[in-house]
Amino acid sequence: MRIRKLSLAALALAAFPALVITSPQVQSRAPATMQDQRDLAIQQSVEAIVAHSRGRVGIAAADLDGGGQVLINGDMPFPMASTAKVAVAATYLSGVEQGRLRLDQPFPMMMMAPGGARGSPAPLRAGPVMAAQQLMELSITRSNNNATDGLITAVGGVNVVNAWLTRSGIIGQHLDSTMATLVRDDGRYNPVTTIDTRTASTPRAMLSLLSAIDRGGVLSPQSRAVLLDTMTRTSTGKNRMRAGLPDGTVFAHKTGTLAGVTDDVGIIRLPDGRHLALAIFIAGPEGHTSHAIMIAEVTRALYDGYAQALPHTEMSDSRR
Repeated sequence: MRIRKLSLAALALAAFPALVITSPQVQSRAPATMQDQRDLAIQQSVEAIVAHSRGRVGIAAADLDGGGQVLINGDMPFPMASTAKVAVAATYLSGVEQGRLRLDQPFPMMMMAPGGARGSPAPLRAGPVMAAQQLMELSITRSNNNATDGLITAVGGVNVVNAWLTRSGIIGQHLDSTMATLVRDDGRYNPVTTIDTRTASTPRAMLSLLSAIDRGGVLSPQSRAVLLDTMTRTSTGKNRMRAGLPDGTVFAHKTGTLAGVTDDVGIIRLPDGRHLALAIFIAGPEGHTSHAIMIAEVTRALYDGYAQALPHTEMSDSRR
């Protein structure tokens, strides 16, 4: 398998491996008092920001090294939009590890074809052929739907992605269609008033997926590095998470956008090397620009809150 040289950003993110390999499901713990106080203060700060939303907001964040987490509507399903592409890429990389697939293996992009009606899968046709790693690059960094559907077809369909999520212990996240079908049917329901469970995830489930990838629980170190390297180059959503972080912050993320839906999920490297995983889903009537501002503000509140490390003895107690 040919792996290209990783970027400096990805190397920086990967240079601080997990202190302890955890299970894919983010575990609740009984933290020490100082950690309780910190989490409560961060939670209140974030709640004050999202209180201005007229729609639904879901947030999950966790300090993967120091402990502690924030949850707002953590178990409510939200449309994943293109954040579902993280699971698609991870499923493909799992196939590489099993020897069934290769990153240099050629596959076609899958384009929406004429015909088909709502309620049935959108028909697809083969488009330009390129290496799987190129498809992954386009899928993650530019959120290209045709490239993503090429990867979904290559692994064997959305049911294979869902099976990988189940085996990985990710509960509360699933795909129901290709990206072509998802985009074609966008707007069928109002995401503010209707909880649409198609291709949906709870914030807690997305946090579990990010944690599992970062901690090495579901992918080999090589596959983990490939995926995080790709996610550090995401070019979409510059006014979302990225706008809320100090210049030079190393982070890997994936955005998602549908009618009334604005998402961003990722892993941030804090100044002392700890990793902060977070998922932010917004379904509201304010528009993508207003949603992006809220995502940036929430990201900054979480970054500032968790950038302040607990005393060493307190962090040690929290890992018992």
